[in-house]
Amino acid sequence: MDAEDDGSRTAARDFETLRIRRVPGSAAGVNSVVTEAVPAPRGSSGAGQSPGLMKSSAVMAAGTLVSRLTGFLRTLVMGAALGVGTLNDTYQVANTLPTMIYVLVGGGALNAVFIPQLVRSMKEDSDGGAAYANRLITLVVTFLGSATLICVVAAPEFIRVMSPSMATHPDQMRVAVAFARYCLPTMFFMGIHVVMGQILNARGRFGAMMWTPVLNNILIIAAFGSFAWVFGTASRSGISASTITPQGTRLLGVGTLLGLAVQALAMVPYLRDSGFRIRLRFDWRGHGLGKALGLAKWTFLFVLVNQAGMVVVTRLATAAGAAAEKSGHPGTGITAYNYALLLWQMPQAIITVSVMTAVLPRIARAAADGDHGAVRDDISQGLRTSAVAIVPCAFAFLALGVPLIQLLYAGAGEEGARNIGFVLMAFALGLIPYSVQYVLLRGFYAYEDTRTPFFNTLVVALVNAAGSFTAYLLLPARWAVTGMALTYGLAYVIGVGVAWKRLRDRLGGDLDGHRVVRTYARLVGAALPASLAAGSVAARLMTAVHAPAVAALTALAAGATVLIALFLLLARVLRISEVDAMVDMVRTRLGR
Repeated sequence: MDAEDDGSRTAARDFETLRIRRVPGSAAGVNSVVTEAVPAPRGSSGAGQSPGLMKSSAVMAAGTLVSRLTGFLRTLVMGAALGVGTLNDTYQVANTLPTMIYVLVGGGALNAVFIPQLVRSMKEDSDGGAAYANRLITLVVTFLGSATLICVVAAPEFIRVMSPSMATHPDQMRVAVAFARYCLPTMFFMGIHVVMGQILNARGRFGAMMWTPVLNNILIIAAFGSFAWVFGTASRSGISASTITPQGTRLLGVGTLLGLAVQALAMVPYLRDSGFRIRLRFDWRGHGLGKALGLAKWTFLFVLVNQAGMVVVTRLATAAGAAAEKSGHPGTGITAYNYALLLWQMPQAIITVSVMTAVLPRIARAAADGDHGAVRDDISQGLRTSAVAIVPCAFAFLALGVPLIQLLYAGAGEEGARNIGFVLMAFALGLIPYSVQYVLLRGFYAYEDTRTPFFNTLVVALVNAAGSFTAYLLLPARWAVTGMALTYGLAYVIGVGVAWKRLRDRLGGDLDGHRVVRTYARLVGAALPASLAAGSVAARLMTAVHAPAVAALTALAAGATVLIALFLLLARVLRISEVDAMVDMVRTRLGR
């Protein structure tokens, strides 16, 4: 029997275990819906799934897809309404604040510590965990409510911290503070949504948390669409921070706040339908909440480091974007960074997270049993399985980033869209180490080690901050954010080196490195020439067709076709068993 054929069948079996669902306690953020997977037990073929489970999985998968599509459509409408210059930068800074503060003051601990305690109480307590759940809701309402009031009053100070350059321009500062005072209360509704959603998840009701973010996206799309209808799109009106009216600011701010409020409050009927009744309970002492807070310290430090890195990038990117826009180069600030990052992260959120959710329960069981060999094998499987899609996606962003962004953000102006495309190209190859690090850190979590991921994140954040600062100092303002995107990926290269060594030592010096490196090398060997050919075809078509939107569509379609076809051909020549397994799995699914 050919070893490669055997490996192909093994990888095919691994792919077959994937099912889409919502994972309780996801730390991905309340505004994003994570595509997860239900693992089949070891040795199971996945047969015998109950019709109810398959139906629920289909509902949740549909919710994930619709939520991601509407979320991405939301950024397109934002770009059309505000452009991709400094006005949108003010909104981005203001809208980033509530998420940063929420995750820092409670969101990280809520997901990593309190939610597992909630699930445990629902399984073990005589009242099904109702009392613990109500205490947790009361704690979140009280704490986040107080924090929200303080933050709204302190909004100007937060804007100064996030972007000192913005604070020096009175019009930008005025608009940013106004946006912030509408956006900051959303942190309260983020916490409410997460708690209610996890209570439902623990009761086997997963659909609500998958679908309610769609309501948020729809309302924000409606607000920004109404703004564009009343005031005109940014490309026609030339709207800026100095010309936007208080009514326009209010429309966008109220729409943003209303979106999160409806997303959270829409959970209440689902809770009532599940038999749960909300009762405020302030008897917190002696019921495990204090112990949970003590367990959250490393999670808090982990989040603190991440948020500090985000503040550094935001400050530098807004300053560079403002300077570049004065020279006639829009789409080079924090808006460009965020829009490119959102698109760049989608393969990771959909592919790697799904693969590792399928594998993680097995890793946790093996770690609990002290079976380092099984942990190693599953980590290796996760790395190789996710790489099948992550590697070609990274090279696709590199080859086709400009036509992709110019097609998606055509309403924001040709020059601004092209500049965002350059930022996406700079991010592109960093997707590979970004995905690898995610997989490696699951190994530490399987051993209940949160300290090592914190120090690893600290290394990544410091390298990213130093690289961003260097890019800001050395590069022209137009290219500074592009340089920051490049250093983001380089920071994860360093992080992977640190995490790999520590996890290898943890597993007795063996992490299946030869097999993993061989798979990645072969995938790169197939993706690199495919991306070069695709990029060449796309570049020729972009210059040959004069209509920008038609040129982008034609170049993207032709380039993607060339890339996929050539990649699959080279993968077959290089005998990459994991690619063969994926193709076989897709063919089987389509044939059913």
